[in-house]
Amino acid sequence: MSSDPNRADLGKDPQRVSGMFDQVAAAYDRTNSVLSLGNDRFWRVATLKAVAPQRGERILDLAAGTGTSSMAFVPSGAHVVAADFSRGMIAEGRRRHGNVPNLEFVQADATDLPFQDGEFDAVTMSFGLRNVNDPRRALRELRRVTKPGGRIVVCEFSHPPSRAFNGLYRFYNDRVLPTVAKAVSSNAEAYDYLNESIRDWPDQPTLAAWMRDAGWVDVAYRNLTFGIVALHRGSNPGA
Repeated sequence: MSSDPNRADLGKDPQRVSGMFDQVAAAYDRTNSVLSLGNDRFWRVATLKAVAPQRGERILDLAAGTGTSSMAFVPSGAHVVAADFSRGMIAEGRRRHGNVPNLEFVQADATDLPFQDGEFDAVTMSFGLRNVNDPRRALRELRRVTKPGGRIVVCEFSHPPSRAFNGLYRFYNDRVLPTVAKAVSSNAEAYDYLNESIRDWPDQPTLAAWMRDAGWVDVAYRNLTFGIVALHRGSNPGA
């Protein structure tokens, strides 16, 4: 376990992870945009199209952070629940978007969601499953709160299938990202954890298998930005 109180480690202790994100909440979106070279906007659009929210639906956006991802669903007319484990992220989200009528913020643990069975038409999680200490349990919880026939979309960092591109990507993460993070982030150590967690995260077929094990069906994925990110989809067959 890391001795640095300002960052989490691969043990993913919930309190350390939450505390780390509390510290970076104010500058989180700006930092992510810089570090992703602007690709975060493209990834949000791809996620929006995959979720395909409809007016009157209830959408759970888990690990929503400050609500930037959730705001993409708001124009559809769906009721969006932006949930996150970090109090700091939720507080920042409410400060920015608290006046949006069809958006609410809820503090929630992904492994023990405070929602009823079958409450949502669709559930989505962007760049958050990797930070959960028991991601397979989180996938089961997401299925529990999804209606029969409902859908899931998980957008997460992954592993580029091209060996040459993966080498370039690892060079960026190992050498460039830490330097940039020190310049633009309020907690550069948090992005050391980000790099470690991406490297430790399973590949696309493994995450797809986890989703099937959790009871999701019609599971498929597609790579974004050469496989730096993968968009996984599935549906809930019901009981």
